[in-house]
Amino acid sequence: MDALAGLLDGPRARGAFMIRACFDPPWAVRVEDRAPLTVMLAVRGEAWVLPDRGERALLRAGDLAIARGPDPYTCADDPGTAPQALILPDQECRYPDGRPLNGSMDLGVRTWGDRLDGETVLLIGTYPMRGEISGRLLDALPPLLTLPADVWACPLTPYVAEEIVRDEPGQEVVLDRLLDLLVIAALRAWFARPEAEAPAWYRALADPVVGGVLRLLQDDPAHPWTVASLAAKAGVSRAALARRFTGLVGEPPMTYLTGWRLALAADRLRDSDDTLDAVARRVGYGSAFALSTAFKRVYGVSPVEYRARAV
Repeated sequence: MDALAGLLDGPRARGAFMIRACFDPPWAVRVEDRAPLTVMLAVRGEAWVLPDRGERALLRAGDLAIARGPDPYTCADDPGTAPQALILPDQECRYPDGRPLNGSMDLGVRTWGDRLDGETVLLIGTYPMRGEISGRLLDALPPLLTLPADVWACPLTPYVAEEIVRDEPGQEVVLDRLLDLLVIAALRAWFARPEAEAPAWYRALADPVVGGVLRLLQDDPAHPWTVASLAAKAGVSRAALARRFTGLVGEPPMTYLTGWRLALAADRLRDSDDTLDAVARRVGYGSAFALSTAFKRVYGVSPVEYRARAV
């Protein structure tokens, strides 16, 4: 598995929130749902995405934005438009003064806003739980990334637009998988752009020494690696490897390996029914106890608690 495939092998939507939002100017929606990842695809018109911190972005037809939570943001026709609705966790909708909207903006199956033929139409998909997206992927993304239509063309867009308003048996599963594919396609295009702020370990893959060591760790994390064995594989001294690896990746080889093993364990806990012993062996820990100790130190909860929360 190449590094990008490993990074993108993470989105696993389960009952994701997807909606077609239709608005006439002036409009603005304040989003405080704390979702880990939200995709916004402009189908018609224009929309500003306005984070509380950082740079704002203007979306035109065909453009896509991905907002990394949990920080709030506002979507609007104009930066000066006051919000008319507030989106809270669990997709609770309220007026800005706190009164419930009570479905007053519902327009049909997964459709919401002012009118069906609004000037602005956005397709929105939200992963409501952090466990549905690997932590390594979230950590690799900026708070807000955008892809203009002229630098990416996704054949999924018409299909998503058609499927998002259908009400068929199993439709939620179809939309979950479409959202995963849309995110993967968008992120693959984004990582290919020169201005993409890829994580240090990803950039370090281009280094002739460190890149080879990273591939060894990523491809076989269960191996009992040491700095000495990695240095021997790379053909350099232990001190040279440690210095070069830390300088490029930002942490020593064994620290990186621990983080990689625990990230893999978290994904296995989320996506499989493997026993804790089986997960531990798969990622390079000698026992469930050893994995649990390391896992709780980094994630703040035991593997059992993490798995229960990810369900």
